[in-house]
Amino acid sequence: MGETLDKREQFWKKMNGEQLASFLATIGKSSELEPSALFFVCIGTDRSSGDALGPLVGSKLVQFGYPHVIGTLEAPCDASNIAARLQEIPQGHVVIAIDACLGQKLSVGMYQVSNQPLAPGKSVGKDLPQVGDYTIAAIVNVDGPRQYNILQTTSLYRVMNMADEVVKAIRHAFPLA
Repeated sequence: MGETLDKREQFWKKMNGEQLASFLATIGKSSELEPSALFFVCIGTDRSSGDALGPLVGSKLVQFGYPHVIGTLEAPCDASNIAARLQEIPQGHVVIAIDACLGQKLSVGMYQVSNQPLAPGKSVGKDLPQVGDYTIAAIVNVDGPRQYNILQTTSLYRVMNMADEVVKAIRHAFPLA
């Protein structure tokens, strides 16, 4: 993925953790972004292992010193407050939305990325505001009936490893000075 991204050409791509850093680097190159121009919206809750990916990523980004992060373990960005939390984003910032999702068995452990907004809660039937200029959706478990139960019983080990991969990719693509 050495090319730059064209916002007019919409895409959704599936990739592994190693490819994620290249995807993020193309965002930086195409927009000449500094970490100070980015907002990371990390969606999810710490009350469900499968849905904790966003807050885990957000907490790690804050620990590393990233200035604009919404959604941490301490202050999650979830269905109950997402509309209000999105009001915290000033105009002119590029938003990368990060969330967990369910997918096909062979896709578990992969990431769906896009230059389109994320539709949080869609897989569990929620109608929430779309988020972001770019999306990283981590496929943490297999989709099926009773999505809430699937998210509740998702391996925390997998979710934590995937959160580490996302943070590593962000730190590679958008290093702090």
